[in-house]
Amino acid sequence: MEFKHKSVLLQETIDNLNIRPDGIYVDGTLGGGGHSYEIASRLSSKGRLIGIDQDEAAIAAAGERLKPFADRVTIVRNNYCNMDMVLKDLGIERVDGILLDLGVSSYQLDTAERGFTYKTDAPLDMRMDRRQQMTAKDILNEYNEMELYRIIRDYGEDKFAKNIAKHIVAARSEKPIETTFELNEIIKAAIPMKCRAVGGHPSKKTFQAIRIELNHELDVLNNSIDSMIEHLNDKGRFCIITFHSLEDRIVKVQFKNNENPCTCPPDFPVCVCGKKSKGKVITRKPILPSEEELEENKRAKSAKLRVFERRR
Repeated sequence: MEFKHKSVLLQETIDNLNIRPDGIYVDGTLGGGGHSYEIASRLSSKGRLIGIDQDEAAIAAAGERLKPFADRVTIVRNNYCNMDMVLKDLGIERVDGILLDLGVSSYQLDTAERGFTYKTDAPLDMRMDRRQQMTAKDILNEYNEMELYRIIRDYGEDKFAKNIAKHIVAARSEKPIETTFELNEIIKAAIPMKCRAVGGHPSKKTFQAIRIELNHELDVLNNSIDSMIEHLNDKGRFCIITFHSLEDRIVKVQFKNNENPCTCPPDFPVCVCGKKSKGKVITRKPILPSEEELEENKRAKSAKLRVFERRR
């Protein structure tokens, strides 16, 4: 299948990166290269773009898309949490802008064999990086009931998490859970009939929770923001697009803490902790998709863009 992904909040992101023709930029979630194409097209031959992604299909698709800018683009297969190592290997200390688009690509959702979606029957995979050994099937068949309850409750924010976990454990005692549709039926049985007709597909939250757990998405995000800010030049911008409340909360808190890291009690007349601000939060409230974008791309519905500017 052709790698298709419609970049969300594209113009808003490009505008907020404040791209300089001779600057150095990093797209930490390259995907199909939509954002990267727009960045690269604004760079001169003296500028540079580093695109990072862990998905081999994304690497291949973006490589084709970015061929017109081969003189200024470097593509690396890795996870953005390893940006320190990637930049060090390339001999780069600081950059002028960083972008993260944390959404699952349309290609990943629409390719049945990847097992990301509850809409088609496929093996339970959900790996962002297919070099990884563990799959969603392993989580569903090996995690104990309390662990399953925890991830469905915390990452899926599903009020029926306890019952879903209970039904998963009961079902796998009969036979291993192997496909998306098998999981759908288990979740359906765990949710009262009157609640299935509201709030979207009953499997949506559980699938999200398992995907987040498998790919360590929230841990990777939470543990990476501070170090990425350190790589920004003065007035360099950091743009992060999130797609659910847990991601957005992490970005909001981390950006705020980097703007005001002081841990002194509020009644102290002067700061004595010695922690200095690393910059400024540009977006006090997140930037949301326009009505026009929502009409063209339903998957943009939950997208939020937050922006931080480094000050040295």
